[in-house]
Amino acid sequence: MKVIFVCGGSSGHINPALAIAEAMQRRKTCEILFIGADKPLEKRLIPNAGYRLENIQMSGLSRSMKPRDIIHNVKTVLKVIKAKRKSANIIKEFSPDAVIGTGGYICYPVLKSASKLGVPTFVLEPNAYPGLAVKMLASIVDKIFVTYKDMEKKFNRPDGVVVYTGTPLQSQFINTMEAVSSNNSTNIKENKKPLVISYWGSLGASGMNEMMTQFIKRNVKENKFNHIHATGVNNSKEKLLESLKSLNIESITEPIIDIREYIDDMPSVMNDATIVLSRAGASTIAELTAMGKPAILIPSPYVAENHQEENAKQLQSAGGTMMIRESECTGDTLFDMTVSLISDNAKLEKMSIAQKSLSVRDASEKIVDIALRTLENE
Repeated sequence: MKVIFVCGGSSGHINPALAIAEAMQRRKTCEILFIGADKPLEKRLIPNAGYRLENIQMSGLSRSMKPRDIIHNVKTVLKVIKAKRKSANIIKEFSPDAVIGTGGYICYPVLKSASKLGVPTFVLEPNAYPGLAVKMLASIVDKIFVTYKDMEKKFNRPDGVVVYTGTPLQSQFINTMEAVSSNNSTNIKENKKPLVISYWGSLGASGMNEMMTQFIKRNVKENKFNHIHATGVNNSKEKLLESLKSLNIESITEPIIDIREYIDDMPSVMNDATIVLSRAGASTIAELTAMGKPAILIPSPYVAENHQEENAKQLQSAGGTMMIRESECTGDTLFDMTVSLISDNAKLEKMSIAQKSLSVRDASEKIVDIALRTLENE
């Protein structure tokens, strides 16, 4: 059996694809090919997982009518035309039995080409509000997998085409509750203080990273908790370290402050954490609920249809997280909220239970089951 997976350049699109591929290989002897949008994180995560990767340059559409954005959109349209052509060539050469997309603009030309060539197609919408690429593909794909209940109403498709599955998670997240924590967090565990982890998406967010300098400064002064912060892969780590250096915050030993570009060992680090501070991307939310981690979410206001706030509200209404909008967030505000929360064990326990109640641990298996049944009926 041959399967192509296609995903955009953020971990919120890549990790679900890796999770489905892993589940597919447990069920079938598969030859798997990934198609990405030529972004750094794809080139890092997909080959590291042992998969072949083909890249097609692609960019998203801007909703602004400023001259530079109109020029950007014209270039994007030209990229789509080239991407369809290259997609068709890859699909013809690889001859897949199915193509599965997990979000991002690159999904559109690849799944469109696959459908035109008669290859069964499937797409995952990982957010609470459908993205543009998924909406454009909704009328042609065989199945649409959604991660929140009642999303079927947002697609004009016959019964049975849109299926609630939850967000796929790689097996290490599912198994980490029984696993030994990684060596990377051993010193922090021995230190006995609560551990807070923070990250603003796999690609980073410059404004939020700059805000963290005040947050870290407060913690160095008051010594409330240990802290791992991931800046994102877009050259943000160096900038944050320079900002901390300008505040004379270097070589901190107590509390432990660990600045990383990316948390490669997220399952074990999250397992050790008391709370998580993060954006509200779909993959992050799936990880938080699977591990029952209380969180303070600051949704990105720069995403289409404000879908991260919709994601965060799902968890907030269940009682698993607190939410603050970026426009209302400062380093001091976030620090005070964090200290208040880690000091309230009863509240942490209730939040953890609420998070776990939202988890769908077998999402990958559900998707593989449906895809295989659909292929059998072709």
